[in-house]
Amino acid sequence: MAVLEVKAYAKLNLSLDVLGKRPDGYHDMRMVMQTVNLTDAIRLEIGTGQPLHMGSNLGFLPANESNLAAAAALRLCEATGVDAGGLSIDLEKTIPVCAGLAGGSADAAAVLRGLNKLLDLGLPGERLEEIGALVGSDVPYCVRGGTALAEGRGEILTDLPPLPDCLVVLCKPAFSVSTPELFRSLDGCRIRRRPDTAGLLAALESGDLPGVARRMYNVFEDALPARRAQEIDAIKNVMIQHGALGASMSGTGPTVFGLFIQREAAQGAWTALKEQYPETFLAESMGNLLEQV
Repeated sequence: MAVLEVKAYAKLNLSLDVLGKRPDGYHDMRMVMQTVNLTDAIRLEIGTGQPLHMGSNLGFLPANESNLAAAAALRLCEATGVDAGGLSIDLEKTIPVCAGLAGGSADAAAVLRGLNKLLDLGLPGERLEEIGALVGSDVPYCVRGGTALAEGRGEILTDLPPLPDCLVVLCKPAFSVSTPELFRSLDGCRIRRRPDTAGLLAALESGDLPGVARRMYNVFEDALPARRAQEIDAIKNVMIQHGALGASMSGTGPTVFGLFIQREAAQGAWTALKEQYPETFLAESMGNLLEQV
C-alpha cells in the first residue's frame, strides 16, 4: 500500500461577471480567481484491496461519485486506464460547504494532483485540467491555482501576475445560497454594476494591491434576496471599518472576504466577526498549486 496526504485550497473571486446565457444552458463568465491557504486535508491510499472508499469528517457529504473528489478519481482512472480498485480517499473538511469557495472542486483538484504523483502518472498540468473539466467548471482552475482569469464556463484560464502578498479574512454567514436560483434571478434582473475587470487586470500588472481591492466586485450581489444582501453588506462594512482595502462576496456566496495589508487589522476584523459567525477564517494568498502536492 502507498499513502499520500495532500491539501485542497479554497478559491476566491476577486471579480465575477456573468456575460450571458449560452445555448447549452450554461453561462459565459469572466472572473479573476485567487487561491488562499484555507485548506481541506485529503489522505489518499492505494492498494487497499477493497473497492473505492470515500469518507469524510462530515457525515452529510456523499460517499460516492456524487462527491467531486471521488468523481475526479474515477475520471482520472478512466482517462489513464488505471484501475480504481483499492483506492481510499478520506477528507478532513475545513473549507465551508456551499460557501462560494469551490471547496468540492478544490478537493477534486487535489485528488487529481495527488493521484498523479502517487501513481507516478507524469501527466502535465494541462492534462489534469482537461480531466478536471469533466468533473466541474471550477476544477481546472483549482488544479492550477494562483491568480488567473477564468472565462467560458470557467475552464478557459489565463495566468495573471500574482496578487501582491496580503492577508485575507473570510466570513461565511449562517445561510446558504442556491446557485441555480441565483442564476435564474440574475437572468431576470437588471445588472446595476459590473466589475472593472480591465482595471483590475491593470492593477495586478502593476502590483497595486489597493487598486485591485478597489475594483473587486461580484455581480451575484445584485441578485441576492434583499435580506441576504443586507447581511452581506453588513459583513463587508465590518471588514472595511477594521481596515480592509476592499471586500466582496466570493462565487455565488455567501462567503464575504476582505483584503488586508496589516496583520493587526486583519486580526481585528477576524475577532469582530468570529463571535457572530463561527465560520470566519484568517488566510493568505497563494501562488500556483501544481508544485504544492
